[in-house]
Amino acid sequence: MPTRDPPPANRLLAGLPDKAFRRLRAVLVPVRLDMAEVLYRPGEAIRYVYFPTGGVISVVVTMADGASAEAGMVGNEGVLGLWVVLGAGTSPFEAVVQEPAAALRVPAEAFAAEVARNGALRDLLRRYTDAFLMMVSQSAACNRLHAAEQRLCRWLLMTHDRAGADGFLMTQEFLGRMLGVRRMSITAPARKLQAAGLIRYTRGRMTVLDRAGLERAACECYGVVRARLDGLLPPA
Repeated sequence: MPTRDPPPANRLLAGLPDKAFRRLRAVLVPVRLDMAEVLYRPGEAIRYVYFPTGGVISVVVTMADGASAEAGMVGNEGVLGLWVVLGAGTSPFEAVVQEPAAALRVPAEAFAAEVARNGALRDLLRRYTDAFLMMVSQSAACNRLHAAEQRLCRWLLMTHDRAGADGFLMTQEFLGRMLGVRRMSITAPARKLQAAGLIRYTRGRMTVLDRAGLERAACECYGVVRARLDGLLPPA
């Protein structure tokens, strides 16, 4: 009897039947992604599609004046490069590595060809596209309607889900950019969460101390997006 391959660390890939995964595996290459590395820039051709197996990648919208905010986040639950599936050769967003990441990378052309002939992969990607669009939409509403402290909790929970550890590198400047606010707007909410014993923030490193407390302090957006992901994708 043939031996079943161990499941890959990426949730989407782990959800593929063995035969479908073996077809894709032939064109996947392990790579290491460094913190602050820019993988996509708006309007530039997408050369590679990434299946993270760890770390966090932020998908960021940048305005003409340089202001920016995070629209979505990709970790080992998903894939970076959905625009290739949708028939676009360029990304509308910037994609930047937030937390050092390991990933499986595939050339965009090879990926598009595999999606066209691999029905199981195509079905999973459709479900992930649904969940990712839900994340982007919810983030837009959250950034407009909810208080900075709630948004910070949501963002920390999303990062915690994907980072694979309670502690991760983080500067207030980067955090402000992700939430679309000035750096000083982060100081008071972060201090409040630290005083409540929910997080510890020292020397550019954020540590989650009380996950349940963060969930209680967050707005409903975190739970809505998490439920959508869990409802559409294979179990973690």
